[in-house]
Order: sequence, then structure tokens, then C-alpha cells
Amino acid sequence: MTKPDELLDVAYAEAVRGLAEGGVPIGAALFDADGTLLGSGHNRRVQNDDPSVHAETDAFRAAGRRRDYRETIMVTTLSPCWYCSGLVRQFGIGTVIIGESQTFTGGHDWLAEHGVNVVLLDDARCVDLMTTFIADRPDLWFEDIGWTGERA
Repeated sequence: MTKPDELLDVAYAEAVRGLAEGGVPIGAALFDADGTLLGSGHNRRVQNDDPSVHAETDAFRAAGRRRDYRETIMVTTLSPCWYCSGLVRQFGIGTVIIGESQTFTGGHDWLAEHGVNVVLLDDARCVDLMTTFIADRPDLWFEDIGWTGERA
């Protein structure tokens, strides 16, 4: 199998592409067990004016239909939100490789508790990309994570 950081390179390139398009810089890719790329994508919520196009869903859709996802690997530059964690659980994706969870921690602990192999890389490129983006575009970031400024 290809090394996790080599798989992350594909997702990172997607995140950079999303930022260049004016969107949120989160990228993802779906691979089969031997490291063959099935599909990649990036957060396109802004570009497509569609709140459901997260990086993981974009990569998942680009990969096309499969009968079984247990041996697939979802690679994402950022800890998957609950929506994307649900996608992983719903379709039984066996492994999730995460670039970083310092700027945002989604449902990856929950995924691990439910048998998903979770690999957290703490990749400095991913941290730097998101840290810079959040500082430059807090309005877009808070919209993306669903935070309105109000406390529950």
C-alpha cells in the first residue's frame, strides 16, 4: 500500500485548488486498498452555492458506485465533520487518513469507536493552510462549520 503521506498529497492538492477557486481549502480523495485513486475532490460549497458539497462528498461522488467500500481509504486534509463522518459510516469506508485536526475536530473519534481505522497525520502543510485561511476568512470558515456566533 502507498504511504499515508503520499495519499494525503492528492487531497492537499485538491485543498489548494479549492482555495484558488475562492472556496474553503479542504481536500479529499478516495483510494482502494492498494492505493489506486478512485476519486478526488474539494469543498465546493462556495463555488457551487451548495452546502452539501464537502471535500469528502465530492471525492466520494467522483469515485462512482461500488458494491463494497470496506477496503477503501478516505483521505482528507481536515478532520471530517459529522456530515462526512456519517458518510464514512453509512458506506462502511474502512480507513480514514486525516491531515490534521488542530484547527477543527469532527467525528473521527466516533468513527474509531465504530471500527474505522483512523490515521491522524498532523501534517504541517494542512495546519498552515487552514490556520491562514481561518485568519483571512473567518466569516466563510464559521459559515462552513455552521457556527453563527451564538452559544447553545
